Amino acid sequence: MFIADNWTDYEVIDCSAGEKLERWGQYLLVRPDPQVIWDTPKRHYGWKKRNGHYHRSTKGGGEWEFFDLPKQWSISYRELTFNLKPFSFKHTGLFPEQAANWDWFSGKIRSAGRPVKVLNLFAYTGGATLAAAAAGASVTHVDASKGMVAWAKENAKASGLQDAPVRWLVDDCKKFVEREIRRGNHYDAVIMDPPSYGRGPGGEIWKIEDAIHPLVKLCVKLLSEDPLFFLINSYTTGLQPAVLSYLLGTELKTFGGCVDAREVGLPVSESGLVLPCGASGRWEKA
Repeated sequence: MFIADNWTDYEVIDCSAGEKLERWGQYLLVRPDPQVIWDTPKRHYGWKKRNGHYHRSTKGGGEWEFFDLPKQWSISYRELTFNLKPFSFKHTGLFPEQAANWDWFSGKIRSAGRPVKVLNLFAYTGGATLAAAAAGASVTHVDASKGMVAWAKENAKASGLQDAPVRWLVDDCKKFVEREIRRGNHYDAVIMDPPSYGRGPGGEIWKIEDAIHPLVKLCVKLLSEDPLFFLINSYTTGLQPAVLSYLLGTELKTFGGCVDAREVGLPVSESGLVLPCGASGRWEKA
C-alpha cells in the first residue's frame, strides 16, 4: 500500500460506523466514508467536539452541520499550502492521501537531471500540479471546472508558486489530449485523477469504465521519447490495483520500465491501522 504518512497538518484520528474523524489543521471534521464498515467505540473527544459534520442523506447527497468552522482556512504539506473550504458532497478541496504520490513523483522530477514537462489531467485544485512545479517541472494543468482551476491558482499563490511555469486550462481532458496530439506536443510525464462519472464543459459525459483505456492510449501518444513516469489514480471500486497495473503494463510496454499499482491509504492515529482511500497505478522508466 502507498501510505501518506508524512503529514503534520492533517490526520485521520479515528473511523467507525461509516464515518471518519479528521484533523485539518486546528479543525476537526466528521465525514462519511464508505470504506468504514466496522463499528468500534468512538472514544476520542473529537467525535463530540467536531467543528463540522457532514451528514449523508438516505435520499442521496447530504449537508454540512457547522460548529465554529470558518468559511475557509489553509493547511500545509512540506512547502505547499492549500486553501480549504467545505463544499457540496462532503469534500474540502484536497485529498490528503495523494501526498504519497506527490512525494514519489517529486523525487523522480528532482533526480531527472533535465527539464521535465508534466501533463496533469482532471487536475482538481492542483495538489499534484503544485507538487510537480515545486520539484522543478513545467506543468500543464487541465480540468473541466472553471471553479476548480481558479481554486488551484489560489493554492499556487498561497504556496509561492504563482510565477511557476504552469499552464492553467479549463477544458475537456480527452478533447485537449486529442488536440495536443495533432499539434505534435509531447510530455515527459502524465498524471490523471479521473472521476468515476462526470461531465465536460460542453456537457460531454465521462464514465470511467468506458473511457479510461481509450484516454490512456491517447496519452501514450503524447509521451516524449524518454518518458519519466505515468500515474493513474482511481477512487472507483471496479478499478482495483491489478486492473491499473494491467492497463499501464499493456499500453506502456514499448517504453520498458516497470509498473507498481497498490491501494493508497492514510494512517489512523487511534487504531494504528491504515484506512484505504482508493488506488494508484505508477509506471516509471527503469
